[in-house]
Amino acid sequence: MIKMLSITDFKLVELQDRDIFNTYYAKYPQVHSDYLFTTIISWMDYAKYHFTTYKNNLIIFTKIDNKIRLRPPIGDRNKNIFDEVINLVKTNDTSYPISAIDSETKNWFEKNYPNFVCIPHRDYFDYVYLSSDIAELEGSKYSKIRNRLNKFKRKYEYETEIISNENMASVKEFLNRWCLWKDCESDPLLKYEKKAIIFSMDNFFELNLEGIVIKINDKIEAISVYEKMNNDTAVIHYEKASPYYDEIYKAINNETAKKLRKKYRFINRESDMGVKGLKKAKMSYKPDHMVELYHLEKESLH
Repeated sequence: MIKMLSITDFKLVELQDRDIFNTYYAKYPQVHSDYLFTTIISWMDYAKYHFTTYKNNLIIFTKIDNKIRLRPPIGDRNKNIFDEVINLVKTNDTSYPISAIDSETKNWFEKNYPNFVCIPHRDYFDYVYLSSDIAELEGSKYSKIRNRLNKFKRKYEYETEIISNENMASVKEFLNRWCLWKDCESDPLLKYEKKAIIFSMDNFFELNLEGIVIKINDKIEAISVYEKMNNDTAVIHYEKASPYYDEIYKAINNETAKKLRKKYRFINRESDMGVKGLKKAKMSYKPDHMVELYHLEKESLH
């Protein structure tokens, strides 16, 4: 009997699975932050990521609100494996049977399955910037941001530090303060984000994360946490700041870019998740390009 892909082949992602993901990602580099292992393992409580390795492909699905959404197989393009994934999703009751489809995979889909319709998921497009743009803030397009940053610098004396074992306890204390300011417990998504950040900080070095803090009066008031995505791009996972210092977000953003530009041409600042204020802020920094994501329209499967 021929073995076919089954939902029972999948298991929950665990921290010790990192090397499996890294092996596939080294051979098949991913372009969107949603695929990074840090994102997956840190947001497990929210998205219940499952995976399997099947016929030399890595296949992932999320389970949100009890709805399973598969992702395209990661590996050599093999229509037979895609056919099996498609057969599997037909049995699942979800509005997005296959999600997190990047542009290259979308083009492959449309060529091999001409009846399929891939719909852009704008809320989850990643914003990618030239690190030099954010570090220098030159030209008229950045005049407002530059003026506000200079206002912050005139008003406050601050210093930056690398996140390390020595200041990790203070970083976690700051994050507890941040969650009190934001009232994380009252907002379901913020509650999940709090769990994601705490997990990331608890496993900071094992996940190969890096970061900086801004200190005012010898107290941490902003943090930025990032990692290498590929040889020319770093991704910023978390950027949090105190509400008591006007324009401090512009300062941590700029200081992070000044550090990252030494190694990376681009900075991926992830998506806006459909939050209007976040979208406005991310657009104001003039992204160099967006990393698009699509989902497969359910009706086109039939």
